Amino acid sequence: MDEAKTMPLWKRIADFPLVALVLAVLVFMLTMSASLLLAKPIPDPTGNDQIVFKLISCVLLVFVAKLVLSRLGEHPRDDLRINGSLRNLALGLGYGAGIMGLVVAIAAALGLYSIAGPGDTIKLFPEIVALGLFPAISEEIFFRGILFRWCEELGGSWFALALTSAFFGLAHLMNPNATAFSSFAIAVEAGILLGGAYMLTRSLWMPMGLHAAWNITQGEIFDVPVSGLAMNGLVNARIQGPELLSGGQFGFEASIIALVLATAAGVWLVVRAIRQGELVRPWWVRRRLASEEAVRVDVDRDADLGAPVESA
Repeated sequence: MDEAKTMPLWKRIADFPLVALVLAVLVFMLTMSASLLLAKPIPDPTGNDQIVFKLISCVLLVFVAKLVLSRLGEHPRDDLRINGSLRNLALGLGYGAGIMGLVVAIAAALGLYSIAGPGDTIKLFPEIVALGLFPAISEEIFFRGILFRWCEELGGSWFALALTSAFFGLAHLMNPNATAFSSFAIAVEAGILLGGAYMLTRSLWMPMGLHAAWNITQGEIFDVPVSGLAMNGLVNARIQGPELLSGGQFGFEASIIALVLATAAGVWLVVRAIRQGELVRPWWVRRRLASEEAVRVDVDRDADLGAPVESA
């Protein structure tokens, strides 16, 4: 008997991709609210009233992703499994630092970026947490570990990649110094890059590492604004030139240089994922193919049962 047909109705409803998506979003929101409540009475030694909240959020979100999100849906999966985590995290960190380092190098060669002197390292730790660790964990769990995962289960990989990329770009439209072009650039370059890393590994470790290294390399090392937010890097940098190339006050993420390089890297990851067999078809296509396969098996079985038995 088909296991799905023997499953309780409430379980079949809860496992449907859209319902699982809503449940996961609610769990995410409750976790963030709990983090805020836990952080409220704790004094912040850094003077930044958001650091304690962000550190607590990072810890709770990882636990919730492993203990709750991994059990939701028709196809439960731990996106933060330990096996292969160090390798995928290291690859993500390397890709993120390498891509952004290359962007800065090209900008410097074109006269768009120069170092004026040493930077201010006093705020280095709080900013690494605020703009490196926290966005890498919270945004990747939300955009890839929740939205991408269940949008893919419903509409397939292309649908999930397009939708989460668009939402990721729109979310950055609210940042300081954001423009329509910066939001478009984030959607294309970062949406495809991070989505491709998730598709390839079916894990959040590489997207998290990539996201963190991208932000830290850009802001904390090279003193370039990160998504419109001014940084205090290891150096004191000057950015000049046409906004289309320099990204203006939003940073290099809104430049043609990053758009071309990061998008190319993202497309490469997506192509690798497809070659690896990670392209998921839409839910209704999978259901139709499964139904056709079941009919074919039944026909073959009936034919075998009805076949004459050869005498010895």
